[in-house]
Amino acid sequence: MTAVEVTEPGSAGARFFSALNSTLAILLVTASVAWAADLYRPVGLVLFMEQYITIILAIAFPLLFFAVPASRDKPRAVPPWYDIVAGIAGFVASAYIGVRFIDLGTQMFFHPLDGLAAASVVILLSLEGIRRTVGWPLVIVILVFVAYGLLGHLIPNNMLSARHTEPLQLIYYLGFDNNALFGTPIMVAVTIVIAFILFGNLLNATGGGDFFNDISIALMGRYRGGSAKIAVVSSALFGTISGSAVANVVSGGIVTIPMMIRAGYKKYQAAAIEAVASTGGSIMPPVMGAAAFVMAEFLQTSYGAIMVAATIPAILYFVVLFVVADLEAARSGITRIEESLIPRTWLVMRHGWHFMLPFAVLVYVLFWMNRQAEEAALYACLTLIVTTVLFGYRGKRPSFKAIVGAVRETGFGVLDIIMICCGAGLVVGVLAISGLAFGLTLALVSFAKHSLLLLLVLAAIASIVLGMGMPTVAVYVLLAALIAPALSEAGVIPIAAHMFVLYFGMMSFVTPPVAVASFAAASIAKTDPFRASFESMRFGWVAYIVPFLFVYSPTLIMVGDPVHIAVDFVTAVAGIWLISMGFVGYSTKPLGWLLRAAYIVAGTGLLVPLALFEYAVYCNVAGFAIGALLLGREYAERRGRALALGTRAADRGGTAA
Repeated sequence: MTAVEVTEPGSAGARFFSALNSTLAILLVTASVAWAADLYRPVGLVLFMEQYITIILAIAFPLLFFAVPASRDKPRAVPPWYDIVAGIAGFVASAYIGVRFIDLGTQMFFHPLDGLAAASVVILLSLEGIRRTVGWPLVIVILVFVAYGLLGHLIPNNMLSARHTEPLQLIYYLGFDNNALFGTPIMVAVTIVIAFILFGNLLNATGGGDFFNDISIALMGRYRGGSAKIAVVSSALFGTISGSAVANVVSGGIVTIPMMIRAGYKKYQAAAIEAVASTGGSIMPPVMGAAAFVMAEFLQTSYGAIMVAATIPAILYFVVLFVVADLEAARSGITRIEESLIPRTWLVMRHGWHFMLPFAVLVYVLFWMNRQAEEAALYACLTLIVTTVLFGYRGKRPSFKAIVGAVRETGFGVLDIIMICCGAGLVVGVLAISGLAFGLTLALVSFAKHSLLLLLVLAAIASIVLGMGMPTVAVYVLLAALIAPALSEAGVIPIAAHMFVLYFGMMSFVTPPVAVASFAAASIAKTDPFRASFESMRFGWVAYIVPFLFVYSPTLIMVGDPVHIAVDFVTAVAGIWLISMGFVGYSTKPLGWLLRAAYIVAGTGLLVPLALFEYAVYCNVAGFAIGALLLGREYAERRGRALALGTRAADRGGTAA
């Protein structure tokens, strides 16, 4: 019998663990902020990064096992004895590794017993933590890779066979090497990601979420299909502080999906619009998903460079969604939302203009001061707190309790990210010690031979398949280790290769058969999840095309001549607008199949970047000419109909006179 079965929620035990968990959550965030602000050094603590990571793990393990039940359908007020033991064991093992890290790290080839024991505890508890926070899929993937690390040498001699690794050697390597558990993923999580999630939670606690929702309604509510446009704009804005597709769907979709359905969108369309808009949060600057920070570390570049590269693809992504939602509204006769529900834009901005300041500070510190991303996030947090305390929103100012609550929620909210990054580090460690990453790169390049297009198609399919059911960070780390090196080996510039796998890994959230964002939205809309996921692919079609374009022509990720970048951006926007008309089958009136095909051809010509091949400029010219003819024809017909109606009205007026 577990404690939850005999202990009432209001008991002394429940109150004790509730207070303890809150304290641990706040302490976890405080430890991360102290590192970002370099507060350890002034008090005499000079730590290696790995030792700082062990401090975070020593706090995270007890918090995880005390707060997160082994089964989600069995919540409890007091953790059972085995969770208490696990939490204490995680604290002791992590603290032991931190204290003795230098000595144990230098004995890699001897793997002493105490190091093996501590590493084994941390690895096993990490796997259980992953299972509790994100489920079995990632655990299964990790175990498959671990099995490969132990047994891969038995594969017949070819490019995919592994180096022979003893079990004790593998455990010690995974537990202590900075290419494994203490590698890039967990390092990014405990330094940068915590700071940005704190920024997002503070923004919500101080009224920023309400401001984004209000400004979205004020800007888009008066136009046709206003409910869908509100969902697109609000999800794009919320994506700047979240980056989690499912979190975006759950938080925003509760409001926007019923609003779209009431306005006239079909249930599966409403689910698709919200799912695609929310998924785009992972690529929406200035605050993208955690994977973007990991990418910066993999590429050894600044987060600002990743932001710049992601800007044009993100704009194209949301422009397509916006245009398709608008055309669907026009075709279905969906009008604006009720006037009584629309706040005045000037009034919203008057009360909430200061919410723009933290983002301005974030960009300034990143680009002009050239500081680390975690420092920029702390400056943004400080700016946000000061401005909202001074000005408030809708007459309300955040209380000290609300700010502390945001810190507490951050501590609980980052547990899954920390566990996911531990798991990602284990996978990367197996890839490194077994040689699979190098072997798979050779195999992919050899299979595709001299066809870059074939390699890209294989990489896209592999990215979507590997990404199904897994969190974005884990997906990206896996793909960055397995697929991106093959693309780079084939001549793709590194940032384009990593952006390519990030995009297709992200699109696994809306691509059947395991489209978790679409499924989450479908559950809110109470519609068929598979129909919603297929509709999501139609609404987000550009995300399946643009990655191929920026691989062949990096101007779309702002690499190249500024004039070419500007021209490619403008023509791409025009091209996706025309293609969207063809896909939806509507411009100013319903289109037949021949006209739909013509719009798609015109848009495709405009979408081709100038540097894609020698005669790409002629594709742009042809696309522009065809598009101009089609739109001119539409305008002439529309003007002719208007004149005819005016003539008939005048005739009726003359007859009446």
